[in-house]
Formats: sequence, C-alpha cells, structure tokens
Amino acid sequence: MSTDPQIHRAREVLLNAQSVSVLTGAGISAESGIPTFRDAGGIWENFDPEQVATPEAFARDPGFVWKWYADRMQQFRSSSPNRGHQSLAALEDRISEFRLVTQNIDNLHQLAGSRRITELHGNIWRTRCLGCGRKATLSEVPSDLPPKCSECGNMLRPDVVWFGEALETENIQQAEAACHAEVFIVAGTSGEVWPAAGFVHQARSHGAFVIEVNTQRTVLSDVTNMSLMGPCGEVLPQIIR
Repeated sequence: MSTDPQIHRAREVLLNAQSVSVLTGAGISAESGIPTFRDAGGIWENFDPEQVATPEAFARDPGFVWKWYADRMQQFRSSSPNRGHQSLAALEDRISEFRLVTQNIDNLHQLAGSRRITELHGNIWRTRCLGCGRKATLSEVPSDLPPKCSECGNMLRPDVVWFGEALETENIQQAEAACHAEVFIVAGTSGEVWPAAGFVHQARSHGAFVIEVNTQRTVLSDVTNMSLMGPCGEVLPQIIR
C-alpha cells in the first residue's frame, strides 16, 4: 500500500490542478466483480476472442456472438460502481477541465455519475445498426437475438470495438486532447493495450504530472511521476477529497 507522504503529495497536486484527465482500465471494474479480459482467470482464458469478438465471427454467426454479449450484460448488470468510480465522478465535479478516458465497456463510470467520458472501446449497453448506422442505448438485455433496428429493420451489433477494428477517430482525438492536462491519472490498467497505453507517454511528454494507481507495478510505472500501489477503490478516495 502507498505511504502517507505519497498520498499527501498526490492530494496536493490534485488540489492545485486546474485540468485533470484520467485513463481507466479493467482493474477498476474488477473491484466491482467484473472479470478482466487478459489476466489469469479473465474472460479470454475461457473464450477464444476470434470466436466472439471479431467482425468475421459476427458475420459468421451473429446469433452466437449476441448470445455471448447478452450473457456478459447479465453479468454486468449485477455489478455496481465502487468507491474508485465514485471518487472520479466527485473529482469531475470540482475540476473545470476534466476528461475521463476509459477502456472499459461496462458503463460503471456513467452509473457513478461521470459525464465527460471518452469510451475508447465502446459500451456493451449500446448498439449500432448495420443498415442506417443509428446508435441506441439498451435498457434491458435483449432476448430476441440478434436484435433488429426499430428504425430500418436491419440487424444491430454491439457498439464495441472488436479485434481488427480501429478506434473511432473522434475518441482518439478526445483522448489526445486529454493528454494536455496538468495532472493525468492512470488507474487500473496494465499499460499493455495500445493505443491507450500511448496516451500515458503523451501526457508525460506534454508535461503532465502522471499518477498511477494499481495493485502492482506495470510497464507504465517507470513512465509516471508517482505510482500508488493499492486497489483503486481504496487509493482514489484517499487522494480525491
């Protein structure tokens, strides 16, 4: 666990900041009971992403892919934001220039009250029509699979970024703009997924004070100004008052 002097220094930095950006990864949601994808015991340990998370898999069997995502949605709906999510929402309320960039698709940041969010990998509760392109938010787990668009009748797909797909240009631009903040917090991410990991390097190169929060050191630890070791749900509330 991080020492008191480190916590005190992080608080001081945040109190004096006019602009703050945050990058979150699977680690913060793991504390809410949502499995990570790549860690031991993670989702990809039991599922081949080539079968459920590629455009080719969806084209081959959209019903099978949708059933997999519907199962994840059932799992996600039983999870609630933890104190890490809630602390970031509270931080946003008092920082005039704030941007939360997340790699997570679970919607927990929104449920915690965060508003200025860039979802790099999409949102499992949102759909995109393959015909008209319309995006819509789901209030319930769809039962008729694959679901159809209420506007044009074409098939819907989950509005998430699959393997082999590029991130949306607008989201990349928002994330790059976030790298110009005075303080950049990277929480619950291993730093092994690009281009997200590259935003930490960009923030540091732009002069941001970079604070890492994680349960263990990562490949990003040597890039940051400060690494605070511990769960996001414990460390973030300590530094965000």
